[in-house]
Amino acid sequence: MTLSLIGLLGSLALLIVLTVRGMSLFIATPVCALLVALSSGVPLLPPLAEVAGTDLATRYMGGFSKFVADWFLMFLFGALFGKLMEDSGAADSVSRWVTGRLGSRHAAFAVVGACAILTYGGVSLFVVAFSVYPLALALFREADLPRRFIPATLAFGSVTFTMTSAGSPEIQNWIPIQFLGTTHLAAWEASLVVALLMMALGGWWLRWMLARAKARGEHFEARAGDPEGSRADLPHPGLSLLPLAVVLGVSYALHDSYGTSALIVALLGGCLATVALMPRFFRDAGHALSEGSVGALIAIGNTAAVVGFGAVAKAAPAFTAAVDAVTHLPGGGLLSAAVAVSVIAAMTGSASGGQAIALPILAPHFLAQGVNPEALHRTVAISSGVLDSLPHNGYVVTTIRAICRETHAAAYGAVGALTVVVPLVGLAVAIGLLSFGFGL
Repeated sequence: MTLSLIGLLGSLALLIVLTVRGMSLFIATPVCALLVALSSGVPLLPPLAEVAGTDLATRYMGGFSKFVADWFLMFLFGALFGKLMEDSGAADSVSRWVTGRLGSRHAAFAVVGACAILTYGGVSLFVVAFSVYPLALALFREADLPRRFIPATLAFGSVTFTMTSAGSPEIQNWIPIQFLGTTHLAAWEASLVVALLMMALGGWWLRWMLARAKARGEHFEARAGDPEGSRADLPHPGLSLLPLAVVLGVSYALHDSYGTSALIVALLGGCLATVALMPRFFRDAGHALSEGSVGALIAIGNTAAVVGFGAVAKAAPAFTAAVDAVTHLPGGGLLSAAVAVSVIAAMTGSASGGQAIALPILAPHFLAQGVNPEALHRTVAISSGVLDSLPHNGYVVTTIRAICRETHAAAYGAVGALTVVVPLVGLAVAIGLLSFGFGL
């Protein structure tokens, strides 16, 4: 067991280091998964396994392929929608309108706001990043802001004060319902306070980081492959916003009846609306579609590779022991649940994974102790969004590398500040409020 634990923790640390250093995840994740397997006695190939499905190759590829099967269409249509908005000039049009009305000093917060609206409207986090990136690039170019902060603005608007808040249609707010018998509005009063706190703290920190970077002489740097930023033939801003409204409206309308499939319909509708409303503004729609499809493959491949590593990690005896340890911590129910979900989310690189593994154990245990189910729901939801955003997280890797074409060394500092530290402060406040029965 000791060797298995060393291998599990060592492989997780190695994966984070290799990710930050820029190694391809198609190499880093199999290497780290191999370390887990060798230290835990997991057979490497199917012929060596006594029980089907317990070997390294099957588990890694099972996690990898399942993620691709579940999410590829959403990645594809999300990437295509983003590229069509970019090629048509719609993203540039909206960015110029925003900077003209709000001023360049608010450009980054316009990106945060766009992400927040789409996320709270039910659009998947990955799809939000794809869809808003062209707008973010245009806004940062107009405001002359360092582009290495784009991943942080996308993540801050998507995975902090919206993803885990009461009323959010994101899966991280819905998983606890089936185990606790609550609703998606559980403990909404405390959730509102925490959301406003995270919004204010993160907004102040983001503004400070941007001002500091500008004071050091950092500016927006154009790169090969960036869309043209000086076009005169741009569609009207109102027209440019309509495809985004289609995505948001269709996703919201169909979410309850279609589930995640509503996103496929919504994004397809957004693509068709972009083409139908702005046909004469496209520069090279065929090239945009080609770039979008390739980008979707790279993005989903990177994320699936991390999921594959997580599938192997779950096979390690030390993983089971670690889950058992953190789900039976002494102390108050809310604090124990928060630690358990956060640690498991860190190990799996997934907020929803942390909940799905911990709640079947935590829910009956703490409910039997009389812990308020609404308080437990909100604590679990918020805590799942704290340590899930470590460098190896699939969303983080996809947003930084595949979508924004940045490096972890340049971009992750700001991402970590806004998606790990800020939610951690929010979690502490939430536990304090809920422990005193605020709004319950």
